[in-house]
Amino acid sequence: MRFAGTENYVATDDLTVAVNAAIRLERPLLVKGEPGTGKTVLAEEIAAALKAPLITWHVKSTTKAQQGLYEYDAVSRLRDSQLGDPRVSDIGNYIKRGKLWEAFAAPERPVLLIDEIDKADIEFPNDLLLELDRMEFHVYETGETVRAARRPVMIITSNNEKELPDAFLRRCFFHYIRFPDAETMQAIVEVHFPGIKKRLIEEALKLFFEVRDVPGIKKKPSTSELLDWLKLLVAEDIGPEVLRERDPRKLIPPLHGALLKNEQDVSLFEKLAFMVRRESR
Repeated sequence: MRFAGTENYVATDDLTVAVNAAIRLERPLLVKGEPGTGKTVLAEEIAAALKAPLITWHVKSTTKAQQGLYEYDAVSRLRDSQLGDPRVSDIGNYIKRGKLWEAFAAPERPVLLIDEIDKADIEFPNDLLLELDRMEFHVYETGETVRAARRPVMIITSNNEKELPDAFLRRCFFHYIRFPDAETMQAIVEVHFPGIKKRLIEEALKLFFEVRDVPGIKKKPSTSELLDWLKLLVAEDIGPEVLRERDPRKLIPPLHGALLKNEQDVSLFEKLAFMVRRESR
């Protein structure tokens, strides 16, 4: 099982090395990077490349590690017992499998994505240490032990919202997805917009990276926001000459709502435009 990118996903050499190393070591691949750099999509493309089923566990602030194993619905069982439902004799009817159980029980080796693990409580990663090591867990209500026939290919993403415990990090193979350079970004754009005008890409990328480099910008536009912006530029038939224009009154890029995501950054560009206009008098 080797990953070399796909026709829909431009993977850099260091990323493919990291993915294949994690697969070979049978360790979770912990992927960090700016939001919008393709961490979640990576798991989807690995599954497609390996022709493996994808199981996705989206983590929220309220998510508990136990939910990834199983949940026992005692309330439903109590209600059914009061109604005389015969299902109450089998406690297994009230056990709901979690995503880890699904991955362990999959008939073929799956790709398991644990998405945005840093959103959960700090104890969440620690509560999964034993399961990640042994690839098994015990169901106390039924007395059974669930074991993985084969270790799933596990991708864990983090936006660095909080530090992860050292004991958890020790069990992972780590990779940080650096923000793509202009050449890699052009390759990504051409995958999503085959046949797009070369001059439009050149001018759009130049302006995009200028926006990212503006000192004081709070939320730098990401790859996904660039793709949204390009989609709008094509739909509105905005040509490269409009992007190349350096009129001080039009310092904010056209359709900037796809790139600038808060009022502070829009205000920053308006102030810069005002300063440029004043200096040009």
